[in-house]
Amino acid sequence: MIVIKYLDLVILAIALPIFLLAGWPLLGYAAAAFAWLVQRAINDIVARRAAASDDPRTVVGLTAGSMIGRGWLVALTIFGAYLIAGSDDAVGLAAAVLVVILFTAYFTVSLILRPFENHRELPS
Repeated sequence: MIVIKYLDLVILAIALPIFLLAGWPLLGYAAAAFAWLVQRAINDIVARRAAASDDPRTVVGLTAGSMIGRGWLVALTIFGAYLIAGSDDAVGLAAAVLVVILFTAYFTVSLILRPFENHRELPS
């Protein structure tokens, strides 16, 4: 069950040898990996803070702010890698495609596992 919960991180680890064997730009992999790991850590920290809050406005604010900020973080990291590589389309494309694959895995798993997570009871 733990492998399924962290399927996105397993895919990220498997992607490195694929990038190496295929000769794809490692800067694209590094940018995607950095952005994904940082945004994943931010998501976990914010989710814990939101779960600990009793104020619905705080929960919504933390969740919405986190989603917007993490999206910008990933987009700017991919764009930064593209610029560092001298506007090499392959670097930006490799990073973007890897992030889309990681997001798809993470989102799908979170939808599947959501009913099985322990949720705090709402006050009556």
